[in-house]
Amino acid sequence: MDSLITAAARALAAGDPLGALQRVALRHDPPALALRGIAMAQLGELARAKALLRRAARGFGPTEAASRARCVVAEAEIALASRDLGRPAKELDAARATLEQHGDQVNAAHARYVEVRRLLLIGRIDQAERILAALDPALDPALDPALLPPASRTTHLLVVAGIAMRRLRTAAARDALAGAARAARAAGIPALTAEVENASLLLNAPAARLIAGGEERVLLLGEVEELLASKALVVDACRHVVRHGPKVVSLARRPVLFALARALGEAWPGDVPRDALIARAFGARLANESHRARLRVEVGRLRAAIRPLAGVSATGRGFALAPRRARQTVVLARPVEEPHAAVLAVLSDGESWSSSALALALGASQRTAQRALDALAAAGKVQSFGRGRARRWMTPPVPGFATALLLPAALPVD
Repeated sequence: MDSLITAAARALAAGDPLGALQRVALRHDPPALALRGIAMAQLGELARAKALLRRAARGFGPTEAASRARCVVAEAEIALASRDLGRPAKELDAARATLEQHGDQVNAAHARYVEVRRLLLIGRIDQAERILAALDPALDPALDPALLPPASRTTHLLVVAGIAMRRLRTAAARDALAGAARAARAAGIPALTAEVENASLLLNAPAARLIAGGEERVLLLGEVEELLASKALVVDACRHVVRHGPKVVSLARRPVLFALARALGEAWPGDVPRDALIARAFGARLANESHRARLRVEVGRLRAAIRPLAGVSATGRGFALAPRRARQTVVLARPVEEPHAAVLAVLSDGESWSSSALALALGASQRTAQRALDALAAAGKVQSFGRGRARRWMTPPVPGFATALLLPAALPVD
């Protein structure tokens, strides 16, 4: 490896893509193409970066399998940044195995982190934890996060924090983010520091709403963790379950029963009139005898489903929830409840998403995701750019200064 390639690689490791390009911008050999691709990716030119990395991978010879595998890992990270989440994992797994065979444990670990981050984005938390568990220093001391370079250590801790936040382990998430901030400062890469800061903001952002006794208040992630660990009976509208401590009854596949449970939970300790329950569960404006008969059937089903946690008692005008051991009943709801709120929640990360990636993250069909995006676009809540397979969606930028005010003034003409 010549001195220019070495200097460009060091510049990239230090977060200086322009410095790297100054050294290899005019070269077309595979190592230079790979470094140019990574530099373009750091500058946000993802399409150009992907093309350069593919050219580099094709240019490496049969004896340079490790270099080709590094290109595959870099391309996978670009796919993650561009929210191309449907890429098959087999190619990345093969590249990781090649790197491990050639003793490049740092980049092999990075390949695992790329896959874990993809799994977190699409909600596969169990799979992400299994992959992270494979990076066990007891099995291979080279995998010890403390021995990784600062940039790789930052990525590791961000992944740990992401899993901890989704598991509602806020203390562990806070510790991991503090370590990630220290590692990012040691790496001296502004983009990494910004990523850690953005992740830290999630701990202090509204995570849910608490509805109890006819009143509402916003909860942070740590407060949600405390609530779920308390002795209250929680009707969880975020996951569509009813829980009391470790006991959980899922009603995710029974929307009518959950609608009834939520209405009864919001009214506790009072009752809910039959007509109000019919409107809430069946969407009927005017109740008739058929609706009342159906309500009795559904209440019986709800009573059987949540029997370990609570009962449903009939009152003079309707029904009331009766917890068995809990002294309080509360409803945990999403921070914002509106049509297609889940789509807006995914797009809130500020990145541009394809409809296929959104469908994968939401566990819905691509057509369902596209209908939701069209409705949100008509309401001015999302915007798109590109066409066909290159079309991407994101939330509109926050209004601020007019673009013209940010442009340099024209020079006076003598």
